[in-house]
Amino acid sequence: MSKQLIVGDVTHELANTRRILERLPEEHMSWKPHDKSMSLGGLSTHLINLLNWQIAIIQYPELDLSKVPIQREALEKLSDVLDEFDLNVDKLEKLLAECDEKILGEEWTLRQDDYIIRREPRAIALRTFGISHMVHHRAQLGVYLRLLDIKVPGIYGPSADDKA
Repeated sequence: MSKQLIVGDVTHELANTRRILERLPEEHMSWKPHDKSMSLGGLSTHLINLLNWQIAIIQYPELDLSKVPIQREALEKLSDVLDEFDLNVDKLEKLLAECDEKILGEEWTLRQDDYIIRREPRAIALRTFGISHMVHHRAQLGVYLRLLDIKVPGIYGPSADDKA
């Protein structure tokens, strides 16, 4: 997998994620569509955590989930969400600019103490555990926005709101 392809993919998905985050209605950050769902603020905070994990994929040979906080306090202010997202995007983009295909091909491990959850090349981990995971939760945010009657931006083409 070429570095150019990986970096382009990451850059595209991060920009689309930022577009969804920009639409968050601050007055509804504690809202959730169902008792079993994360709040709007919790879900957006989880997206930031996934960005932290993407940084860790590039920086370290493994991530042990038993050594990271399972849940953090949900951010409540849109400015806090966007500021932390932008700061982490800058970190990730710098790390990607500095790494080479050899680093992206090196083995990376996700574990929970001694239990190996997945072991794969960094590029694959970045795509699946990092980007695809983020895209999944970004889509959930799109549903939250729709349910709150907030205009949803098009991601891979125009949304119903873009066409209106």
